[in-house]
Amino acid sequence: MADGEGAKFARRDVLKQIATVAGTAQLAPAAVATAATAAAIGAAQAEPAIAPTSAAPTSVPAPLAGYQSLSLDEAAFVEALVNIMCPADHLTPNGVDCGLAVFMDRQLAGGFGQGERLYMHGPWKKGKPQFGYQLPLTPEQFFKVGLAAANAACRKQLGKSFDALAPAQAEAFLTQLAGGKVVDERVPLGAWFNELVYPLFEQACYADPIYGGNNGKVFWRMIGYPGLPATHQRDIVTYRGKPYPGANDPKSIADFS
Repeated sequence: MADGEGAKFARRDVLKQIATVAGTAQLAPAAVATAATAAAIGAAQAEPAIAPTSAAPTSVPAPLAGYQSLSLDEAAFVEALVNIMCPADHLTPNGVDCGLAVFMDRQLAGGFGQGERLYMHGPWKKGKPQFGYQLPLTPEQFFKVGLAAANAACRKQLGKSFDALAPAQAEAFLTQLAGGKVVDERVPLGAWFNELVYPLFEQACYADPIYGGNNGKVFWRMIGYPGLPATHQRDIVTYRGKPYPGANDPKSIADFS
């Protein structure tokens, strides 16, 4: 995530390696904590939803207007995060213009974020990692609590909010988060980033554009994915190791609606 062409190409290699991760974030993260984490939800912002200010380049359609879950401060953090993790280059626009922040917001506001597939009635006892998600919070609540804790740690460590950091500082801070080196007494920030934030970022890149991310099918075009319908059994044999002509114009769910 550092500045410079070498780092940008490395980032793109990662995006290509995770190209098989798609969909709409229907699985909960595997974070484990006790009910004490629930007290941290008071630290999350409760401001009304706002519209993003970043405009998409003319090369792709503009992301859907307005956030349904993220507050002003939360949106600033998420937009800064996706722009660091997906910088603009010759392959794609930046993360905001690719719709990555919109996708994450929509998932948090929807059934996944509201915990529709989670058992949320307790008792809240500390569980083992193999038991899966153990928090007494919905994924949306966990996301917001973790964001607030991460931003507080950023201000304490670096003297400014995450969205105000220079790119190199922001990348270094995210690396510390991913490595479990940013600690909060109430929130497991390593699990928050690795098991909730990062999977949402992956899915935002490669999910069908109808969910708000992968704007203009930009990531599908980058990796040569033809989209729907998924009837490419013979094509896999015929075009193995070769560019697939249909990837020049990938089809999404909306193209068949």
